[in-house]
Amino acid sequence: MNLKPQESKEQLSKLPMLSQNPENIKILHTAADFRYELLKQIENAQQRIYIVALYLENDDAGREIFTALYEAKQKNPTLDINVLVDWHRAQRGLIGAEKSDGNAALYREFSEKYEHSINVLGVPVRNKEVFGVLHLKGFIFDDTVVYSGASLNDVYLAHKEKYRFDRYHVLNNALLANSMVSFIKKTLIASPAVNCLSQQNRPDTKSLKPEIKELRKQLGLANYQFTSQTRKEGEVGITPLVGLGRKGNKLNNYIRTLLASATSEITICTPYFNFPKPIAKELKKALRRGVKVTVIVGDKTANDFYISPEEEFKTIAGLPYLYEINLRNFAKANETYIASRQLSLNLWKHENNSFHLKGMWVDKEYTLITGSNLNPRAWKLDLENGLLLQDPEQLLVDTKQAELDVILEHTQLIGSYKQIDKLDSYPVEVKKLIKRIKRIKADHILNQIL
Repeated sequence: MNLKPQESKEQLSKLPMLSQNPENIKILHTAADFRYELLKQIENAQQRIYIVALYLENDDAGREIFTALYEAKQKNPTLDINVLVDWHRAQRGLIGAEKSDGNAALYREFSEKYEHSINVLGVPVRNKEVFGVLHLKGFIFDDTVVYSGASLNDVYLAHKEKYRFDRYHVLNNALLANSMVSFIKKTLIASPAVNCLSQQNRPDTKSLKPEIKELRKQLGLANYQFTSQTRKEGEVGITPLVGLGRKGNKLNNYIRTLLASATSEITICTPYFNFPKPIAKELKKALRRGVKVTVIVGDKTANDFYISPEEEFKTIAGLPYLYEINLRNFAKANETYIASRQLSLNLWKHENNSFHLKGMWVDKEYTLITGSNLNPRAWKLDLENGLLLQDPEQLLVDTKQAELDVILEHTQLIGSYKQIDKLDSYPVEVKKLIKRIKRIKADHILNQIL
């Protein structure tokens, strides 16, 4: 693909879309607001609740959300409630924790305790978690879609002293909600690979191998179905996109088209700095044609895998340092653009909280809301989705800037790659681990699955 900006814009304008009143788009700015919004939506839902997330955790915040769902079901037994989470992630404990039945124990406990049970379904995108997970996002309450990259647990919902920062959008649009529910029902719930997690005797993954293979094949071909509308004057266009795998991935393809369309500015957020080659290539081309590029990424200490050097070292704690090495290499290769202020690298850090934002803004016309981490894993392995907003009248400029102001509040602008820590300054255990990885040349492989 080697499209010029105008050709890319034309491709984007031809996308099927739904016309969306900007007054029916609300952006939340904090994890706490997200939690209150979910609880309010659960309480007010009359007909349906469809929740899709990587996981719903067996902790205080997860139990609070799950209790609210169950209480809503008891009050209104006809309320159609379906919770879909990753099959593998639901049946294990946290990384580094003792072996357990994972969050499935919570789902079973509640199904036995209440009269009217809720469908909690596990979606296996691949036979093993390391090769692909359910990273689809979206919470549908009647005709409202709450979209965030967040999962459901204490830190994502700011339930205790820490929070994990994400993006949070509330869109009231019956046709969008219908399209997303239809995809969930026809592509996921209808699949024999998808099973109830609250039952004690669940099929093992090995026995589902043919079903998982077929599901993955179907997901590779699937789209959100809706009747396309002409964008009305005074409204924005919205297109839900889904993607899985390297070939024919519509979400990936339109991310590339979006970047290729830029004529003045690109702002991109990622929690794990590890762009796939197509994104890195498009950003390089954008810089060469004079586009102002802003990258917002979490500091290594704001990575959810970060462990303080004072604590016991675990191998997983090496990940934030690998991402920082990627960032330093990128900054070094683009030092000229940083010096001229055409490239801005913003490192987010706020006390002991973590950063999980993803998505992009292009010129003053396009916004991508997504759960995709914009890394090789998202590009090739996980099931991802996103909402592309087209705003040729620039109706969302003020709300976009308000969101960016909140995001940038706790960031530091990097003036040179030399400001970013290098390997020599890392804790001894981290240095050993990274040198071992590089010695056996495993860093390239790791970058593809992290």
